[in-house]
Amino acid sequence: MQSFPVVCCVACLVLGTGFAWAEPYVPGSDSQVVERLPLRAADPAARELAALRASWRRDPANVDGAVALAMAYIDQAGAEGDPRYVSYAQSTLQRWWSLPEPPAAVRTVRAIVLQYDHRFDEALADLAAAVRADPDDTLAWSWSTAIHLVRGNLDGARQSCQRLAELAPDLVGAACRTQIDALTGRAAQGATSLRAALRSHNDTDPALRLWALTRLAETEERAGHAAAAEGAYRDALAMQRPDVYLQAAYADFLLDHGRAGEVLTLLKDQSRADVLLLRLAIAAKMTQDARRDTFAREMSARFDAARARGDTSHEKEEARFTLAVQGLAERALQLALANYRKQREVADARIVLEAAWAARQRAAAEPVLQWMAATGVESPALHALADKLKEMR
Repeated sequence: MQSFPVVCCVACLVLGTGFAWAEPYVPGSDSQVVERLPLRAADPAARELAALRASWRRDPANVDGAVALAMAYIDQAGAEGDPRYVSYAQSTLQRWWSLPEPPAAVRTVRAIVLQYDHRFDEALADLAAAVRADPDDTLAWSWSTAIHLVRGNLDGARQSCQRLAELAPDLVGAACRTQIDALTGRAAQGATSLRAALRSHNDTDPALRLWALTRLAETEERAGHAAAAEGAYRDALAMQRPDVYLQAAYADFLLDHGRAGEVLTLLKDQSRADVLLLRLAIAAKMTQDARRDTFAREMSARFDAARARGDTSHEKEEARFTLAVQGLAERALQLALANYRKQREVADARIVLEAAWAARQRAAAEPVLQWMAATGVESPALHALADKLKEMR
């Protein structure tokens, strides 16, 4: 299964931002309107989805057609930050969903859907079965790498990344290795390698290039190179491709550099995506913008709705909201620690340290401090927080 734009792993978006999603709803008929989504008929993505849906409806038992439509929905979830597209992807695969041994391509897509709900063990089991059936499944190897990274399993990530690099374009391998480099004390070297790969692949697929530029920006930021990071972010934004993860990552960069007002401009009219509404709420609170209470109420309502569904995949985002907007340090720490037990990326570690510092509970940060010492992870923000916590009495 070759799908290099998605090799770009919405992973960072999907795994990194904790979408909340619900069980798939299947309308009673094709004529029933569930909701008007923002796609316009003139958009290439809308035309592609329409064509894939039409083909699937003609032959819903065709595995290739169902997988193609499901992946198009997942791509759209990454572009817009709307988790309902993930539910639509699951609905497309419904006839195979509960099978213990579905076709390999279905297993790969099922794993992608499962990880949205943080069902990582099940997702990895599906991906392992998929690559046993098809060792050249780049999509499965890419998501395996991403999930291992999110869980802090660097050995697993290296193994999957090595296989992915053997199969995918050189730029994919370079970006994949760079993500691991930034977690093991080699962020500057990783950024140099990835920048060289981008120069050598100037004509690559636009979706892949945007993904690689975003990885470069984050890696430069982790290496402490703020100007280079901003340059890469701006290069990615200049491509004018919809990508919620990129917008959220650049918004965080701006917040970290005291430029909250620019976040309100960057994300204007982008509150549909939960992860962007979170950044708007934080920026509005920091700037005392007149919309701060409106953003805060809407964000709080979305978290309440997720909990009512039994969805706990939003704990990192809720911890951040609870600390930065509501100012409830101890509650934020509880949420951050619950999330850190499942996810161990830099953002997961950071909210634990921030909440522990605010709650004056140094001991609660010990798992993160130990992880930092063991991995050599680089991040000026993490290390500044760690230094403050170590000095706490």
